[in-house]
Amino acid sequence: MAKVKEQVDLLILGGMVLTMDEALTVVDDGAVAVSGQSIAQVGARADVASRYDAVEILDAGGGLILPGLINAHTHAAMTLFRGLADDLPLMEWLNDYIFPAETHLSGPVVYDGTLLACAEMIRSGTTCFCDMYLFEQEVARGARNAGVRAVVGEVLYDFPSPNYGPPQEGLRYSEQLIRDWKGHPIIHPAVEPHAVYTCSPAYLEQIMDLALRHNVPYIIHLAESPGELEQVREKFGKTPVQHMEDLGLLNHLVIADHSVCLTPHEIELYQSRGVKVAHCPESNMKLASGVAPVPCMLDADIAVGLGTDGCASNNNLDLFQEMDTAAKLHKVHSMDPTVMDAPSVLTMATRGSAAVLGLEHEIGSLEPGKRADIIVVDTRSPHLTPMYNPFSHIVYAARGADVRHTVINGRVVMRDRELLTLDEKRVLARAGEIAVEIRKSVKIKT
Repeated sequence: MAKVKEQVDLLILGGMVLTMDEALTVVDDGAVAVSGQSIAQVGARADVASRYDAVEILDAGGGLILPGLINAHTHAAMTLFRGLADDLPLMEWLNDYIFPAETHLSGPVVYDGTLLACAEMIRSGTTCFCDMYLFEQEVARGARNAGVRAVVGEVLYDFPSPNYGPPQEGLRYSEQLIRDWKGHPIIHPAVEPHAVYTCSPAYLEQIMDLALRHNVPYIIHLAESPGELEQVREKFGKTPVQHMEDLGLLNHLVIADHSVCLTPHEIELYQSRGVKVAHCPESNMKLASGVAPVPCMLDADIAVGLGTDGCASNNNLDLFQEMDTAAKLHKVHSMDPTVMDAPSVLTMATRGSAAVLGLEHEIGSLEPGKRADIIVVDTRSPHLTPMYNPFSHIVYAARGADVRHTVINGRVVMRDRELLTLDEKRVLARAGEIAVEIRKSVKIKT
């Protein structure tokens, strides 16, 4: 009698599997079985195919099957500001262009900008992103409708917001965001003060109280640039990190975005307090903020993930490009070609970012029981032929446009480059309409 196969929802067959588990296990002719939202089995194609039947099958076409990439820091709806104010220092960029532009935002505009970002991320293999922006209820709704996993938190300032108004309303808005989305399958809430130079000490402490009460991440731009250091030293007589430490705010909930300007002592503080870091090399390069001491942080066993920052300071959400930049930047900065090797950088964009976001038990590697966030990279292109080392290929040769299939939480959201959860033509048309209005209402650097 023929053996009865187990039924699963999805089989991904016919490619090399990079599991990105702790051993960096690679299965040459591999497959992944998906049941519901989770991975049922990862293994040799023959073994998986003999055990399971599936409702749907994705052909990897001899490509690479790996975990979806995880963007540890971005501002999704800033896709609408792409190219608005380039080639400027951080503080001038923020105060003269970005903050004024954001006063014209509304919930519907942020929703449409988020859909544009989700389309770009799905197409380039990002299955989860961590967002800090305005009107985050709309970001959460947009990500949910697009089927993209997201960590969301309203950006909080010590001045009126175009969304919630006065600062204390920001706390109420953030708490409601937590109540509305905590426990959702793909939307994960956080609290997100903008920076120590835009939030008073008392406000930073109130925000931490909220994070501790609900056990959610506390995400903040920290030590991003020399300009920030100078501004904070003038105001408080200390560095941004030391300011946070003296307030008793460095702890395991903190995700410190950028962390470019750190002393060796501050790296030790991060390690001892459990602070995690989102590294955004292209944005830091473009704004001339400096080079974050990522190799030193990794040596200190600090969790470091990879982010793009927003499209107004990058100007894209392609984590393949970000990986290539991260690897090369740290090599030339240290004058050591062995620093930030390809497996380490790919780990940073997958398992590392998952650890930063507190999602390491759910995503970041292809292992049974984890959520099925999976991408397939098509290697049948001149720039990906021949292939000797798949990790090197992903970091140094592949592009976002090489992603063929994208699966998030067990759901196929892109098949053969076709978006299945978004009306791409409508998303692009709406972004064009919004751009016309932005041109009328804000200063654009030319």
